Amino acid sequence: MTRVLDRAQFALLAVAVAATIATHLGHLPAWLAPVLALAIGLRVAWRRRHPGAVRAALRLPLAAALLVAVIGEYGNVFGRDPGSAFGCGLLALKLLEAETARDARVALAFCAFVLMSALLFDQSLAFSLLVATVLWLQVAALNRLEPAPLAGRQPLWRSLALAARLGVAALPLALVAFVLVPRLATPLWGAPGSDGVGRTGLTDRMAPGQFSELMLDDSPAMRVAFDGALPPVSAQYFRAIVLSDFDGTTWTRSLSGLRQGPRPIAAGSGQHHAYRVTLEANRQRWLPALEVPVSVPDGALLAGDDTLIANQPVTQPREYRVASIAGGRDTESLPDYMRRRLLRLPAGFGPRARALAQQWHSRAGGDDEAVVREALALFRSSFSYTLEPPLLGRDSVDEFLFDTRAGFCEHYASAFVFLMRAAGIPARVVTGYQGGWWSGAGGYLLVRQSDAHAWAEIWRDGSGWQRVDPTAAVAPQRIDLGARQVNDAPRWSQADWLRTLRNHVDLVNRWWTQAVVQFDTLRQRALLSEFGIAHHEYGDLLLWLAAVLALLMTLATLWVLRGEHARTGDALDRMWRRLRRDLARAGIASQACEGPSTLWQRVDGLDAELARSLRPLVEAYAHLRYGMPVPDPGAVARLSLNARQWTRQHLQRRILMRGLRRMLGPSAKHNTRLRGRS
Repeated sequence: MTRVLDRAQFALLAVAVAATIATHLGHLPAWLAPVLALAIGLRVAWRRRHPGAVRAALRLPLAAALLVAVIGEYGNVFGRDPGSAFGCGLLALKLLEAETARDARVALAFCAFVLMSALLFDQSLAFSLLVATVLWLQVAALNRLEPAPLAGRQPLWRSLALAARLGVAALPLALVAFVLVPRLATPLWGAPGSDGVGRTGLTDRMAPGQFSELMLDDSPAMRVAFDGALPPVSAQYFRAIVLSDFDGTTWTRSLSGLRQGPRPIAAGSGQHHAYRVTLEANRQRWLPALEVPVSVPDGALLAGDDTLIANQPVTQPREYRVASIAGGRDTESLPDYMRRRLLRLPAGFGPRARALAQQWHSRAGGDDEAVVREALALFRSSFSYTLEPPLLGRDSVDEFLFDTRAGFCEHYASAFVFLMRAAGIPARVVTGYQGGWWSGAGGYLLVRQSDAHAWAEIWRDGSGWQRVDPTAAVAPQRIDLGARQVNDAPRWSQADWLRTLRNHVDLVNRWWTQAVVQFDTLRQRALLSEFGIAHHEYGDLLLWLAAVLALLMTLATLWVLRGEHARTGDALDRMWRRLRRDLARAGIASQACEGPSTLWQRVDGLDAELARSLRPLVEAYAHLRYGMPVPDPGAVARLSLNARQWTRQHLQRRILMRGLRRMLGPSAKHNTRLRGRS
């Protein structure tokens, strides 16, 4: 018998479909999300007035149009992004033909597949909880489709509660599968074509206004745990990218050679730091490190500008160890070709800045430190720090220095390096992160995207590269207190209790990243070795998995069988069980093997008058239970009410008298005999 979905079942199905598609909103094309939302809304509204599936004559052209649109957007339908977009579109179209319980089950199975694909884009704890919530809705919708125990008519909260219980019951199986399923060399969530996972973060280009979005992004960029004491804030400069080429507007990275090892550092110079970095996925190859790296992590290279470059883009959270020496002096000299590159300025840009720098150079008489002091004094005098500076035109350096005089780190770093080069001092722009938030509970420095920073490095013969941060001359609180203290965020968002709460939440996120997202082959082996499984092959893991699953299923079966007597069944079963219990309390006990007709015959043999009044109830129960596929809820409710009224009218006196005789015991029987003799 084909069961048509009622209004509540279809509504819950539509909610599950919409929630599943919502998990993909972050990467769907801008035009697709509103189109799918409109399609789902129209389908729900249309079905209320015109029950029935949408005709295939409309569905097929819509499916073809979806295919053409996805190909037009991505060029094909293969790959993670086009595949997920096409899957979301097909899921919405599936709702157009979902009219029966079978259609709904197929749609919900497809929902589960589309929901799983969302984890290819984001594996954070918050998103995983969102996916679990949507899965909970899907299971509740499946439960709503069951004909018994009258799931289609029971309150929604019961379906949700059952779905939650099923999820909790499935946790042991999920945990066993998580630990014992054989892993690839990549983490659990690794998948072909996952190069776009994570936030972009820093890039190898810097133009005015580019950092403003990063500074308003409070998502974690990396976490740094130091082997020793935490370096002072003034030394927490994590270099990521060095920008040496300038075209008048944009700074870009030059192609520098790769070193065979760390550059030579004068003995006894600088402070040594050893630390472990957990870098969030950012689609880039830069590995931030304190200056100057003296060790190279596995799977990375050291560039000629002393930056660490990974062999592959960081598409999953990556952990690496590195050692650095802060403030170390170079023992090498600057090659002539490199000096010329680091003095080069674009022709036709910054004439006023060039003239000012040359004046400083003439007054300083070759003293580079004096030129640096002149530049920093200029910034201190009449410049301001803001994340919303005025827009700059073609000649950005001159306009910033002599007209607007307002900006943030990238404006100051760009203008400072331009002035240094114009004064004959080799200089370059460095981008990375400065500062962070110390998590005492986790023992690590949390560096967020909002801690992105740009500063300058100048070359001094005899000392090597020297860091100069012109932003500190304008807004020293940016260096001492962090970016969040000087940005334009509301005051309430800077409250101490809120920052403390966010740090504790980040501690949980870090545990999730290390324990779940980064659970790869090496971590699996380390975990299993603690249980005595030091060496294993894929076949061994599968055998262990099968054995543990069999044990869990056996225990679950025994628990279900043990609780067989406590199963409540549906409303009709509960009514019949209550009626039999009332008869037993009145002295007419029934056997578990007795059907309704057999029980009535026995009652008729004991009390014909009682049996005549009971017969309509027995016949109605037999008809509802055995005479139709699904009992009518209204009829069940009326029968339950009639059974309660019958008990009060015909059994209440019997139950009271039987209870009284039990309390009086043998004396009651003796008194009865005496009254009979008298």
